[in-house]
Amino acid sequence: MHRKINVLFVSRRNTLRSVMAQACLTHIAEKRFHARSCGQPLRVGAVVDPAAVSALRTAGIPLPEIKPRGWNEFVPARGFQAEFVIALDADIDRLQPAWPGQPHTALWAYPDTAVIDDPEEAAHKALQILYSLRRRLELLASLPLYGSDRESVRADIRDLGYMN
Repeated sequence: MHRKINVLFVSRRNTLRSVMAQACLTHIAEKRFHARSCGQPLRVGAVVDPAAVSALRTAGIPLPEIKPRGWNEFVPARGFQAEFVIALDADIDRLQPAWPGQPHTALWAYPDTAVIDDPEEAAHKALQILYSLRRRLELLASLPLYGSDRESVRADIRDLGYMN
C-alpha cells in the first residue's frame, strides 16, 4: 500500500475553483490523494462562494469543512508538503511562491466565475467548471504516479491542463 499523494490547488481567492477541485479529488480518490486548496494572501475570500456550494451540491460532492486560506499556510511547509501544485488561474500562476520540496506544478486555467454578478449564471458556470475538473481529476487519479519517471509525470499532469 502506498501513502497518500498530497495535492494543492491554487486560485486567487480560494472560494470557488480551488475549493471545488479539492472537494472533487477528495470525493473521487480519497484513498489515494490528500487534497488541499489555497489562494493568494490578502485576496482570500471570507467564505466559500455560493456558486461553488451550489455546484458541489448538484453533483453530490460534499463541501470541504474548511474556510478559505492563503498559501502562507503552506509556505514554509507546515505539516503538508505538496507533491503536486495545480494552479487554476492563469494570473495567479506567475505569482505563486517557491513551494517547499519542489513539487510538480501545472496550470489548469479556468475563468474566474466568482466575479459574475448574476447568481444563476455564476452557478451555471461553476457547474461547468466542476464537471471539467472532475474529468481531469479522474484522469489524474488513473495515472501511474508511483515508480514513474518524474519528467513523464510532470508532462502528464501539465497536459491535463489542455483538455476541454
